[in-house]
Amino acid sequence: MKLSVEYLIPKYQDNLYQAAFSVLQNPADAQDAVQTTMIRYHYLNQEFEDEEHIRKWLFKTVINASKDIRRSFWRRNKVSLEETMASIEFERIQDQSLFQEVCSLPEKYRIVIQLFYYEEFTIQEISQLLSITQSNVKKRLSRARDKLRNVLEQEDEHVN
Repeated sequence: MKLSVEYLIPKYQDNLYQAAFSVLQNPADAQDAVQTTMIRYHYLNQEFEDEEHIRKWLFKTVINASKDIRRSFWRRNKVSLEETMASIEFERIQDQSLFQEVCSLPEKYRIVIQLFYYEEFTIQEISQLLSITQSNVKKRLSRARDKLRNVLEQEDEHVN
């Protein structure tokens, strides 16, 4: 099974962008990672079992492309996190605060939070996507939650 890129782009583009952004924290680079992923898929001569298999391949590829871009010496079009935050509209102020705190986490925690909570991948799927053990995924999720909880509790204390 191989679905058309025309079908996949509108369906997965935003989610792939969010996963790439969680690694790169740069809108232009995240867009490049998504574009690279779609181009690789288009030229790939591989049959997939089903759409879920394609989805997993897309996320694994966009994460790897993001890591490649991050390691690249020539990271262009850098935009600060503050500029990016100013361009995103949030329904509630709490959502913005949570987003800022997630973005401030180290990458290894950001990516598991993104994949688990926003993309709804299972622990096992995240383990496969990131090529780490399931216990490592659980540990990273737990540590990320602890860090977020501590920061958000401190913010609540300041507000009250």
